[in-house]
Amino acid sequence: MVDFTKQVALFALTALAEIVGCYLPWLVLKQAKSAWLLLPALLSLSLFAWLLTLHPTAAGRTYAAYGGIYIAVALVWLRVVDGVKLTSWDVGGACIALLGMAIIVVQPQA
Repeated sequence: MVDFTKQVALFALTALAEIVGCYLPWLVLKQAKSAWLLLPALLSLSLFAWLLTLHPTAAGRTYAAYGGIYIAVALVWLRVVDGVKLTSWDVGGACIALLGMAIIVVQPQA
């Protein structure tokens, strides 16, 4: 169970790094914020790529499982940062995605 918890935490940190790395250029391009935001965006996306290498399984399986956590983290971002109220469809979709992630992560090792 500890290994599963560590993997989920690593997935969440990876997702946060990706979202920050993409959100900052969005602010520059869509809201005319300072181009200096591109520097921390670059660092965040570099962190994202490095964090992906820390996951213990094959790249394709890591990306598949990561997708479930990414969906959940993106919806938390939507609520907390963008201030948009989540719908029951958002929550239901995230639950399904997290279930898929859990199935992939806890499968027996061959």
